Amino acid sequence: MKTIIIGIAGGTASGKTTIARKIYDASLAYGSVTIIKIDDYYKKLDHLTFEERKKINYDHPNAYDIDLLISQLNDLKQKKAINKPIYDFITHNRSKDCEIIKPSNVVIVEGILTFAIPELRQMFDVKIYVDTPDDVRFIRRLTRDIKLRGRSLDSVIDQYLSTVRPMHLMFVEPSKLYADIIIPEGGENQVAIDFLVARIVNILKE
Repeated sequence: MKTIIIGIAGGTASGKTTIARKIYDASLAYGSVTIIKIDDYYKKLDHLTFEERKKINYDHPNAYDIDLLISQLNDLKQKKAINKPIYDFITHNRSKDCEIIKPSNVVIVEGILTFAIPELRQMFDVKIYVDTPDDVRFIRRLTRDIKLRGRSLDSVIDQYLSTVRPMHLMFVEPSKLYADIIIPEGGENQVAIDFLVARIVNILKE
């Protein structure tokens, strides 16, 4: 059975992970499934201090090690296992550890800039954009970053205004044009998820 690669894009805290998880759960009956977050492919920044790493614009395409991501996606398509990097949001740097990912029938790749990088965008058999209102996304991000990533209220607001929102308008929102399907309101759209799973099954059977 062939390996298909699905891209999921959308603004910060739009519901990409929820969509990825629901597709994962629904697709398991038809083959093995893997989820890869492109945030794990942020560049290694060992040469910078913690304070310097905090100032990096992580919402720009240049923040990612795209060559490594594309190389590893090609390995998975060729049925080769990979050592996927792991990113640590608390230290703002790539972890010393990695995760062994075995080949699977379906590989789901999700991240805000998944469609904004042309060479990465070309890798996908199906492209999904999760479209959620800005105010909902901001509240979700604020809650997530404070509870899970050790950020302060001021730091989250400052990052959102200085880089997250401008980069969303410059890169993320325009990339919606490349989507095969746009899902409003994230993971609550069960009709869209059912449609996607049916499409995935058809591709696997081809």
